[in-house]
Amino acid sequence: MLSGFGSKRFGSAVLTIAAGLMIGSPTARADFVPASCAQGWVAETVVEGVGNLENLDSDGAGGFYVTGIVDGFFAHVDASGHFEPLLTGLDHPAGVRVVGRSVYFLTGDGLDAPPGTLRRYDLDTGAVEVLLTDLNGPNGLLVLPDGDLLFTTLGIKSAPTGIARYRPSTREYTKTWSPLPLTNGLALAPDGRSVFTDSLELKVFRIPLDAPRDWTVVSGMPQLLALPDDMEATRDGQLFVADHALGAVYRVDTATGAACAIITGLIKPSPLRNPPDGATSVRIVREADGWALYVTSMDGTLRRLRPPAGLDLTPADERRR
Repeated sequence: MLSGFGSKRFGSAVLTIAAGLMIGSPTARADFVPASCAQGWVAETVVEGVGNLENLDSDGAGGFYVTGIVDGFFAHVDASGHFEPLLTGLDHPAGVRVVGRSVYFLTGDGLDAPPGTLRRYDLDTGAVEVLLTDLNGPNGLLVLPDGDLLFTTLGIKSAPTGIARYRPSTREYTKTWSPLPLTNGLALAPDGRSVFTDSLELKVFRIPLDAPRDWTVVSGMPQLLALPDDMEATRDGQLFVADHALGAVYRVDTATGAACAIITGLIKPSPLRNPPDGATSVRIVREADGWALYVTSMDGTLRRLRPPAGLDLTPADERRR
């Protein structure tokens, strides 16, 4: 997610940057309207009217921890849809991940935001520990199989810092683990030895965990003006990516690069568009009868997307099964 909301100049600038980066990209299709693969998907509202939702992670009991980037909150949504703010007054909170009895989250998300932080919230006591400071627009957050955290950065107030890596057990911090710039969402790949990410270059990349400078392009975004955000992959290599431009969730085949939209229109109501104002994050969560996608959006709604019969949504990350 990118900050700067309330500034039409900033929103227009983001779109201008995106369009400029897109021109000449050999992997991207110059389509304003992506192919649709929405047939059979069913969208349901879990909670609505709760602010500008930026990110989420499952609590393992049918609920979610979420962040509100403009509203400055870290909150819990229980299985019944009850919304409860746990922390308020935060500066542009972003990525959130649950690990045991802790929830890690980022603040300071945005191209021109003040320096950000990585924090840990204790679910038993409510205590918050600041683990890292002076971060350069931290955004997407991912927990690796070994327990390390990756987080993307897209700040422009200082030199690009790419993707960082932090080891909670030892507090070891690698500021630039991968120098891929202006990255946003993160997802573990099915092989468990690489991750997917997207960026303002409007492409999806694969990064080997043992060679983080040797990334490869998986796909371009399926329309000219896209603002890709957070994502999650399935065990068969399907990647679901949130996008602001159409308020869409794209399904990307990481083997072929083909992409289509399973839903569009998840956009914050306003007389004038001021992107980023669309879909922000995607998670795969177990349901009683299988799996479903849960999607946050800047329109203040957390949605459940139930897949068509026969579509395998088993997540790539074995720990989420």
